[in-house]
Amino acid sequence: MTTLFSYAHGASDVPLLGETIGENLRRTVEAHADREALVVRSQGFRATWRELWQATSEVARGLIASGVQRGDRVGVWSPNRHEWVILQYAAARAGAILVNINPAYRTTELEYALRKCGVSVLLLARGFRQANYVDMLAAVRPGLPALRLALTFEDDWAGLREAGRGVDEATLTERERSLQFDDPANIQYTSGTTGFPKGATLSHHNILNNGYFIGEALGYGPEDRVCIPVPFYHCFGMVLGNLACTTHGAAMIIPGESFEPVAVLEAVQAERCTALYGVPTMFIAELDHPRFSEFDLSTLRTGIMAGSPCPVEVMRRVVSQMHMSEVTIVYGMTETSPGSTQSSRTDPIERRVSTVGRVHPHVEVKIIDPATGAIVPHGERGELCTRGYSVMLGYWDDEAATAAAIDRAGWMHTGDLATMDAEGYVNIVGRIKDTIIRGGENISPREVEEFLHTHPAISEAQVIGVPSARYGEEVMAWVRLRPGAAATPDELTSFCSGKIATYKIPRYWKVVDEFPMTVTGKVQKFKMREISTAELGLTTASQIETA
Repeated sequence: MTTLFSYAHGASDVPLLGETIGENLRRTVEAHADREALVVRSQGFRATWRELWQATSEVARGLIASGVQRGDRVGVWSPNRHEWVILQYAAARAGAILVNINPAYRTTELEYALRKCGVSVLLLARGFRQANYVDMLAAVRPGLPALRLALTFEDDWAGLREAGRGVDEATLTERERSLQFDDPANIQYTSGTTGFPKGATLSHHNILNNGYFIGEALGYGPEDRVCIPVPFYHCFGMVLGNLACTTHGAAMIIPGESFEPVAVLEAVQAERCTALYGVPTMFIAELDHPRFSEFDLSTLRTGIMAGSPCPVEVMRRVVSQMHMSEVTIVYGMTETSPGSTQSSRTDPIERRVSTVGRVHPHVEVKIIDPATGAIVPHGERGELCTRGYSVMLGYWDDEAATAAAIDRAGWMHTGDLATMDAEGYVNIVGRIKDTIIRGGENISPREVEEFLHTHPAISEAQVIGVPSARYGEEVMAWVRLRPGAAATPDELTSFCSGKIATYKIPRYWKVVDEFPMTVTGKVQKFKMREISTAELGLTTASQIETA
């Protein structure tokens, strides 16, 4: 009897795109020049494909005028704005590597990210919410010798475009002709379990094709208008969102700088959107908003729900109340550009909720026994691995981490535990890694722990994820204090504020004399989770427990 193993290959009659991001955008502009391409409602911005192309040309030439060479790292630190989208394509056309900086980053993270990959030019918003980006950059700039130019969107964007007008089109054309689709185009920082974030380096080929096949799976065409409330700094926004649209001539509709449920609902109604993106918590916030019934969402048909598991009742409500009968689930990771599997628009709801779909075109997936590396039979759990065009070039300036993630056969080891059934549907059942996923944000416990160790009262810190109905997981820190030291939750939270992103700051704190350990002295985080999950039913978020 033949054993059916957990391996699938996304055979496809649709070929991969063998072109750069700029070349692909040019083809879209030529086909749909006068159709609307980009709408950013919070800025009152609208552009046709022709106007978007002109803007990217001017900014690309402006980067060249500013001394940006092929392969230089150009950073962008901003919430969702039209300048972000234009820069995404302008940097690609100029041959620069765009470095995405999370808008939630604070000084410690900002300095690390800019220094690690040697950003020479940074474009940034003045600030976002309560954060003053200009002041934060000034505080860390002495430690950034490679950074020679910082331009704010509010003060310097017009000047950058004007400088671009002084560079002739032939110079940009020559630069574009020198590019190859395997050139790196993007660095996105991703949190794992080994301390500071690693810079996943992605090529034109990686992200252009992933966006293209996401759009293919959603049935996109020039009539589609896609509402994108997810952040651009993440693959969800800039690849599944922007690149899926620009490869198909679909309009990008941006409700605002960050997620606000009413702004999303208003955008869908006013712009007649046909697709909507979000993590489950976003859809829940929209469905449960007191004004939900006021909005006409009848133009919606599809979209993506990703980032964390979707409750079945939420999916049913999205289909029935938001008219998204063709909504899909996508699974992936930054290192794979990001999508590896996706449910079909015609899959039964049960399939779309209980699985993350089947393998993407031109991608391979397998599920292996983590101990032996052998592929497991259908239905057995193991580590999900993926291989194909979508696997990153590597972690920037970190050969050891790259070798640990991508094996000699080219398989990316995701660290996620999964099963595959006889029809090729994949189900994520857990994680080998300790990564915390809070509302779609990946958080490295080690990174938070290393930061907490800089607090003078803390002798040792262990960070875990605990269940959350709203976010999937919340961050919790168990801390052992130095002899004679004292610290309250408010003090510990205040210490973190402004130095690490808000979503990484522990919501729950527990002071202990010791941690659950194995006989060999290894901390047992699974026991910490069990204990904390039970205790949190008896405590509030602001309390601190002393064991």
